[in-house]
Amino acid sequence: MAIPYYQIQHNEVELFEHAYNNQLPLLIKGPTGCGKTRFIQYMAAKLGRPLYTIACHDDLTAADLVGRHLIGESGTYWHDGPLSKAVREGAICYLDEVVEARKDTTVVLHPLSDDRRILPIERTGEVLKAPPEFMLVVSYNPGYQNLLKGMKPSTRQRFVAMRFDYPDIETETYIIQQETGIDQAISIQLIELAHALRVLKDHDLEESASTRLLVYAATLIKSGFDPIAACRAAIIEPLSDDEETVEALMEVVKAKLGAQ
Repeated sequence: MAIPYYQIQHNEVELFEHAYNNQLPLLIKGPTGCGKTRFIQYMAAKLGRPLYTIACHDDLTAADLVGRHLIGESGTYWHDGPLSKAVREGAICYLDEVVEARKDTTVVLHPLSDDRRILPIERTGEVLKAPPEFMLVVSYNPGYQNLLKGMKPSTRQRFVAMRFDYPDIETETYIIQQETGIDQAISIQLIELAHALRVLKDHDLEESASTRLLVYAATLIKSGFDPIAACRAAIIEPLSDDEETVEALMEVVKAKLGAQ
């Protein structure tokens, strides 16, 4: 299994390994596009474990996680969901943006995230016991939390937690160069642009310019696309649908990269 590129920032790798070795579930908090998913992919490959990733959403049901009966040529049969498969295989199961799932769905995680480490399958009467290799990891963006979409304390306090944020300037510059092969001068300009946009967070923008978007912009520029147009397509337009806001942000782009 090839290990994907990931730039270690603090003690996140050490904490993950200790949680894994002690069969502790892990919660990762951080803004969109800061590297949470890449980190999980990196750790799964580093530990040599299969990875099941579940993108949580409003319509996600417990059956989507655990499994359901299906009808085939020979009649009805049971089909495991990704959570059940991960438990059976001793894999890492990652629920991305877990607060997007309905609270009655995430309740199925409770017996897996305490010392029981079991997954009861009510429809078949089976109780799966998680092997030592199994690990449950969930993530969410605290910036989107509200009264309707927050993780219940009874769920949150079952996890060891770590907080992610955007890398510092030097690290983020290095990440963009490693991901895209872009010149250092351009990567520095993109980082400066990102920091200028992040100042506007909680004022004019719901979300900040993520490292992911910077990589997208650098990829377009590296392939020969105009830098200003690349920043508009990969950074500014994804941040806002309001035309006036977009045009105002483009002035920041032109100031940082120089009008072409």
